[in-house]
Amino acid sequence: MTTAPPPGPAARLHAALLARGETVAAAESLTAGLFCATLASVPGASATLRGGVVVYATDLKTALADVPADLLAEHGPVAPETAAALAEGVRLRCGSSWGVGLTGVAGPDPVDGHGPGRVYLGISDGARTDVSELDLPGDRDAVRTGSVAAAVDALLARLG
Repeated sequence: MTTAPPPGPAARLHAALLARGETVAAAESLTAGLFCATLASVPGASATLRGGVVVYATDLKTALADVPADLLAEHGPVAPETAAALAEGVRLRCGSSWGVGLTGVAGPDPVDGHGPGRVYLGISDGARTDVSELDLPGDRDAVRTGSVAAAVDALLARLG
């Protein structure tokens, strides 16, 4: 008799959100939709994934995720304040319980003084927004997939 492998992190996140009757949305810069695509790969994801926005261009962070333009002017697109604003902005914009904001540098070149692998991850439930600073090794693909894995793990941790 064979047993099924344990569910992956995205499936565990879906189950945790479903058990609480909660949803998530994401504003993604460097991951360009990979977080949402990862969650959408889980059967039944439509019950917990509200949606997301790809805000690769700086001006779209304001236009689509409601990041204040003055915040971007002061701190730049790759900053903890920006990740926090992305998370809260997309949570409100999509009407979800949770918001995830991902911004950073996938590489190969630095951006605004931040080296490849520097990522800021924001998670908001409306009452509290946590921001993590990550320094991820590897090439563009490794940084992007590592960012998604970190976001899934961080949201799982917040859900308890």
